[in-house]
Amino acid sequence: MAVSLLNNGTTTTGTGVSNAVTPNTASEASEMFTKLLVAQIQNQDPLSPSDPAQFVQQLTQLSQTEALQKLSTLTSANSSILQSMQVLSLGAQVGSDVMAQSTQVRVDGTTPVSGQVVLETSSTNTNLVLTGDNGEKYTVKLGTQAPGNVPFTIDPGTLGLKEGTYTMAVETSTKETPAIDIQGRLNSVRISATGGVVLNVANLGEIDPGNITAFNGKPALAIQ
Repeated sequence: MAVSLLNNGTTTTGTGVSNAVTPNTASEASEMFTKLLVAQIQNQDPLSPSDPAQFVQQLTQLSQTEALQKLSTLTSANSSILQSMQVLSLGAQVGSDVMAQSTQVRVDGTTPVSGQVVLETSSTNTNLVLTGDNGEKYTVKLGTQAPGNVPFTIDPGTLGLKEGTYTMAVETSTKETPAIDIQGRLNSVRISATGGVVLNVANLGEIDPGNITAFNGKPALAIQ
């Protein structure tokens, strides 16, 4: 299991913005340009000096290059800050039940999994079809459905599903193919090796934050 920066009951301090010092490429470029400019002036033909407008143009280009380099550095720093804020914000939701879009679902062979689809038009024959790694299909019959939210439950015991990951698709009489939302517990939030934010959600595994469609809150603690 990957070590998470923020997980259910455990936090680490690896989310801060890096303080590493990077080479000052803007200063290096400025120094190099100055040397080239001085060399150009020293070696110009006295009888046919360079047009001063060319030097002004070159200085303007240098200023623009430095400005773009500083803007790039600032943008990168802001991106890191926003990413850290996103991790902290999502970390506060660890332990909550969420809904997330997916084309795959994980089942443990015993625990039912809840989900939903949203139809734009009525369907007289609606089915949720699950396909295993071996190509075998399992159908959850949803029957006739009006436009709107259509909840469903994937019951491994009823369908005969073994533990594993299944691909999902919705079949309708109108050939509509709505997105599928699966409910699961948000277990952890972490930053990947490439710098992206990754969520670990029960019944789904690791997903992108953009797949989350709803936060349903944390379940109430049982009173003993």
